[in-house]
Amino acid sequence: MDLKKIFKTILVWLPSAIITLFFIPNALDKILHPSEMNKIITNNTILVITGIFLLIATALFLYNKTIVIGTILLAFYMTLIVCIHMYKGKPYEVAILIVMATIFAAYIRSPFTFQQKRNY
Repeated sequence: MDLKKIFKTILVWLPSAIITLFFIPNALDKILHPSEMNKIITNNTILVITGIFLLIATALFLYNKTIVIGTILLAFYMTLIVCIHMYKGKPYEVAILIVMATIFAAYIRSPFTFQQKRNY
């Protein structure tokens, strides 16, 4: 295999790997330790369901055929987090950056999926 092709593959998948390293520990923490989290929602069942949702959305994000669905789910989740942080008066800038990074990582991996089809 060509070294240039390997390097390109690594660079294309690097943003997705970084996003995954954020979402998976967050999901596992919600699933395994829901009672220890100091969140706006104190119901353990909702936190576990949220963790499972994040794992499924991340898996869809990583699979190329369902990248758009996974991106939409992850971006929607993080947009809700941004709204909650704004409502609570907490810093929300990093959450906005995570939303943008998720969309950017999906676009880098599959740019043709996000382009409009033209009928001539």
